[in-house]
Amino acid sequence: MGKRILIVDDAMFMRKLMSDILQKAGYEIVAEAGNGEEAFNKYKEFKPDLVTMDITMPDVNGIEGVKMITAKFPDAKVLMCSAMGQEGMVIDSVKAGARGFIVKPFVAEKVIAEVQKLIG
Repeated sequence: MGKRILIVDDAMFMRKLMSDILQKAGYEIVAEAGNGEEAFNKYKEFKPDLVTMDITMPDVNGIEGVKMITAKFPDAKVLMCSAMGQEGMVIDSVKAGARGFIVKPFVAEKVIAEVQKLIG
């Protein structure tokens, strides 16, 4: 069985895009979520090997979502995804507990390289 991934993004088409990239590389998508709170609940339920987390989402954003997940699950591996490649966002994400960062639009090779760095 492949490594298990939770995809978090408020845009369904972005979740589909990420899912397609990861499934083609042999990863299993165990769940999807549309904001940080949903991500936390899905993480508790599925205990995935990796979470891909968008930063800008309604209700509970990605940085808050990372904080929620890593507060309860300190070993969680979260890869942040954002269209805004601003340094401040990257720093905030890492401070919140993210282990990596990728910028939209996704380039399949870069996504796979980052995922492999974190979970093989």
